[in-house]
Amino acid sequence: MAGEAQADCLFCRIVKGEIPATIVRESETTVAFRDINPQAPTHVLVIPRAHYPDAASLAAAEPALAADVLREAGEVAAAEGLDGSGYRVVFNTGAGAGQTVFHAHAHVLGGRGLQWPPG
Repeated sequence: MAGEAQADCLFCRIVKGEIPATIVRESETTVAFRDINPQAPTHVLVIPRAHYPDAASLAAAEPALAADVLREAGEVAAAEGLDGSGYRVVFNTGAGAGQTVFHAHAHVLGGRGLQWPPG
């Protein structure tokens, strides 16, 4: 069920502390940690503590929680020193877009030039 932790979800297990991660920021509703396969010098994932399979389902069910994820992405970028040079926030939604963990998450990327279009 959406919102409830899923036993087989990697990110739900990180939220519970069952799987280690390099946590850079936590709030009541979110957790931010370094990506284990970084695509930029700074690559942090910001996830809601509640389980939603993707950004679209999160936004539809809990718009305030989706806003928390975006706000925390900005806080991560500032804490990482990216707010002056620029950064990118990416939500991959669905396997065809590159989503590999089906728990909504934002990628905060920065520390190098980010070309457009991506991918």
